Amino acid sequence: MSINGTTKLYGILGHPVAHSMSPAMHNAALAGMGINGVYVPMDVQPSDLVAAVTGLRALGFIGLSVTVPHKEAVMACIDEIDPVAERIGAVNTLLFRQRPGEEKVTVRGFNTDWLGSNLALAEKIQLAGSRVLVLGAGGAAKGVCFGLVEAGAEVLITNRTEQKGRDLADWLGCTFISADQLGSVRADALINTTSVGMNPYAENIALDPGLLENFKVVMDIVYAPLQTRLLREAAQAGCRIIDGLAMLQFQAAVQLKIWTGKQPSSDVLRQALLDELAGR
Repeated sequence: MSINGTTKLYGILGHPVAHSMSPAMHNAALAGMGINGVYVPMDVQPSDLVAAVTGLRALGFIGLSVTVPHKEAVMACIDEIDPVAERIGAVNTLLFRQRPGEEKVTVRGFNTDWLGSNLALAEKIQLAGSRVLVLGAGGAAKGVCFGLVEAGAEVLITNRTEQKGRDLADWLGCTFISADQLGSVRADALINTTSVGMNPYAENIALDPGLLENFKVVMDIVYAPLQTRLLREAAQAGCRIIDGLAMLQFQAAVQLKIWTGKQPSSDVLRQALLDELAGR
């Protein structure tokens, strides 16, 4: 692809963002769909978020991914919000569009995290009627828990900051589990939605390894590294595991459909992620 005056612009906003594999995945998908587009990483401090979105709107960007720590704060930067994202209270996808006859470019926010996590977990278990423990209560957890509730799962939430966890559980009508109750929890699946275990702190783990045998499936949304300590310990405990690429791949496919109107190849997305990991 040759970058020129007609190249469509996409990117990801986060802090930090250097570790993100989204550029490799999205650029491969855009090329595979025959779209003259480029997707770039942009490290934006929280204090600069409003200015960044304003500038990217003016520069003609079409779509943005939004990652930590901006998924909730970015809601103050948009003109419109998808009803599901509004209910979740977190946005991970922005669409810039200029309607015919209008000069203003509007920014619409979506949340694809919940679809990505549901699709990834549904490859291992039947979501309806399942019991799932979710670690964390941030923006990613909101999307994941929302999706599980929508699918008919019983959701248990635990979080280091207890009040934040209880607030999320109350909002969704779920059960909050305190740290001293974790030993008694048995569930079909465990999902880590925190950044614990992400490089450069890859040996950190979000749950006592001795408790992992209480779950059939363990999923980690961290993908750098791909095999987090949580997943390694879970495999040793006999659990089926789901790495962070699965959710990333599925939610990215939804993002690309929002931005381009086209469905990307799942194989292209997954292979691009694996190639990027191999090169690191």
